[in-house]
Amino acid sequence: MEAPVEQPEETPGQASETQGIASTETSGLLYNIPVVFDQAVQSHVHFFNTSIRNRFEQWLLRFNRYRPLIEDIFAEFDLPSDLVNLSLVESGFNPYAYSRAKATGPWQFMKGTGQLYGLRIDHYVDERRDPIKSTVAAARYLRDLYDLFGAWPLAMAAYNAGEGKVLRALQKAQAESFSEISRTKLIKRETKQYVPRIMAATIIAKNPDQYGFNQEPVPLHQFEEVIVTRPLHFRAISNVTGIPYAELRLLNPELRRDATPPSDMAYHLKVPVGTSAKVIELIDRVPTYKFPPLRAEIQHVKTPAARWYRVRVGDTLEKVSRRFNVPLKTLKTLNHLSSPSIKTGQFLMIAR
Repeated sequence: MEAPVEQPEETPGQASETQGIASTETSGLLYNIPVVFDQAVQSHVHFFNTSIRNRFEQWLLRFNRYRPLIEDIFAEFDLPSDLVNLSLVESGFNPYAYSRAKATGPWQFMKGTGQLYGLRIDHYVDERRDPIKSTVAAARYLRDLYDLFGAWPLAMAAYNAGEGKVLRALQKAQAESFSEISRTKLIKRETKQYVPRIMAATIIAKNPDQYGFNQEPVPLHQFEEVIVTRPLHFRAISNVTGIPYAELRLLNPELRRDATPPSDMAYHLKVPVGTSAKVIELIDRVPTYKFPPLRAEIQHVKTPAARWYRVRVGDTLEKVSRRFNVPLKTLKTLNHLSSPSIKTGQFLMIAR
C-alpha cells in the first residue's frame, strides 16, 4: 500500500518495537501501539506540523467524521485503537484517494488484496472506496498481519510493502524486528519511513490541541439505507427528491458511475438521515438510468495475492494442508520443500 504524501528528508535512527516515549512533548499520553519519539518520528511530526500543515489539518477533520465507526470496527477485531491512524498516512481517509500503484480508497487497497479480503471491485462498484466495508477489510488484513509477524511495527511495514517482502527481509537479515531490517537495504526507503510516519500521525492525532490543529466539530458519517431494484443515477434521484447530488456522492463513494449497478436487484443505497421515507415514497418517479454499453474488454488472468502462515507448536504440514484446504503437494511446491518436515516459527506460503 502506497502512502500518498511526499516524505521529509531521511533521518538516521528508526523506531524500535519497544513502546516508549522519549520526549516531554508526549509525556502523559498512553498509546496502545508501539510509539517512540526518536529522530525519525520527530522528523515526521515536524513535517506534518509545518510542510503540509493545512493538508494534515484537513485530514484530521475528515477523519473525525469516520473515527467512531472505524474505532468500533477495529474493536470488533480486537485491534488497538491507535492503529486507526494508519489510514491518515495512507490517504488522509479520503475514499477517492488513488495512488500511482493503482491502490485506492481510505485504506489504499490494491485490487488483488481487496478482492482477497472480500471487497467487490468491478466496472460499477469499487468497495475499496466504501468507508465501512474497506475498514472491515483493513481490520481483517491487519489482524492477519499481526498474527503472522507478532509485532505491530512489522505488521505496519508489511501493510505498506507486502508480507512477502518483509518476510524475505527478516529471513535474509536473520532478524526478528522492524528496527533491525530498517537498518539494512532489504526494504525500501518508503517502508523504512512508513512506520515512523504512523507513529508521528498518532502522536499528533492523539493530542491535536498541543500542536495547534483545529478540531471543530464535524458531522459524523451517518445514513439510512434504501433498497434500489433498478439502476438509478444520483442526479435523477437528486432532481426528484431534493437530496443534494454531492451528499449522495459523499455517502456512496463506492459507486463508480454515480449510479446504482444494473445487475443488482436489491442495492443498498445510502441516503441522509431522515430522508429514507421520502426516497421510498418518490423512488418510482426516478427514471431508470441506461448505462452506455460496455466496451469489449481484454480478459486478464487474475493472480491472487500471496497468503502466508507462521507454523505453530504442534503443526505438521499435513495439519496445515487440512486447515487451509491446500493439497499437500501444492504446499510443498509453493514452499520448495523436499520433505514434509516443518519447524515452529517457519513461514509457509499457503496461496498464490
